[in-house]
Amino acid sequence: MSVASHVESLKRKHQKLESRIAETARHPSADTTELTALKREKLRVKEEIERHDRTLH
Repeated sequence: MSVASHVESLKRKHQKLESRIAETARHPSADTTELTALKREKLRVKEEIERHDRTLH
């Protein structure tokens, strides 16, 4: 897998996490532990995207 395709895959994962966070947060009984874990994973993915983007440019 090329770096560019890996970055695209990470971007899709980031978008899915963003959607899942929004969906989870909409529920009145949202699990704050789950939300925190999802947000951390989203941040980790974002940082990995940025790290790969720096190597591409």
